[in-house]
Amino acid sequence: MNPAILTAALTGPVATVRDHPGLPVTPEQIAQAAAEAYEAGAAIAHIHLRDENGAPTADVEVARRTVALIEERCPALIQLSTGVGLSVTPEDRMQIIEARPRMASLNVCSMTFANGTFLNPPDVVRRMAERMRELDVKPEIEIYDTGHLEVALALHQEGLLAEPLQFSIVAGVRGGMPATPQALVSIVRELPERAVWQVIGIGRANRTLTAIGLAMAANARTGLEDTLMLHKGVQARDNAQLVSSLAEVARALDRNVAGVEEAQSLLSLPRR
Repeated sequence: MNPAILTAALTGPVATVRDHPGLPVTPEQIAQAAAEAYEAGAAIAHIHLRDENGAPTADVEVARRTVALIEERCPALIQLSTGVGLSVTPEDRMQIIEARPRMASLNVCSMTFANGTFLNPPDVVRRMAERMRELDVKPEIEIYDTGHLEVALALHQEGLLAEPLQFSIVAGVRGGMPATPQALVSIVRELPERAVWQVIGIGRANRTLTAIGLAMAANARTGLEDTLMLHKGVQARDNAQLVSSLAEVARALDRNVAGVEEAQSLLSLPRR
């Protein structure tokens, strides 16, 4: 099997420092967390941005500063989230792409997201995909349910998404697909043959679902965005500890952990 690409989702749009005192929220804290996660085995740093009050932001200057600080500290591949947060408009979220990360998330459908609504209007999704192609930013296509995959494949047919398609299958968000092996297998069966994919298990599903994905030759993601817990009843110390634990799972399944150069090749990232 190919080496496993591990992604560290460092902070997310939901948890606060009240939930976890080690949650990185400033550009400097996020950059330091990215460097530590890279040392623990993560080839990719998935980034949500926060403003000076700790709220989700799509401020492109904050994005550029955060990207620059990470690049100073480590060679991890930077993947900015255009999801940002439910309170930020889809049009504002598009600005994240202008920071020109190596990758950016592309959420292709609107949906109920826990107690809120995650808006992704089709016209904005198309403009995001077009702008990513113009700037050589690889879309990380986030799939929360089976219908989302159908929409993503239609965008590919329109020529908006280049192969190999890179999917993140998100399980465990209320309003999306359940965090069960059956749901995961069902959607994986429908992926295109050359697709690259990873599992994102939310909350208590994180370790179980990512382990199943790794056993299926997929990549995997962890971090304080996805779970605050290392094990049941044990809070994770930080992002690096979660990544290190996931790397141990991969190696126990005879999967080597991909370095940055391997990850670039496996994902067919545009060279800069």
